Amino acid sequence: MPKMKTHKGAARRFRKTAKGKFKMNRPFADHIKTKKNAKRVRKLRKGSIASKPDTKRLRKLLP
Repeated sequence: MPKMKTHKGAARRFRKTAKGKFKMNRPFADHIKTKKNAKRVRKLRKGSIASKPDTKRLRKLLP
């Protein structure tokens, strides 16, 4: 069977941690910040961990 290829789009957006979870930037952080309050924008700056169902899908994309 041929080697599995890394999904390059996912590789740019997600990074694997030592425990096998996936770090990501939060969505909706880039533009139209005028209607988002300061607290929300501040929280969007921090990264987050992908959810369990997403992690399952990401394992296939990033072997």
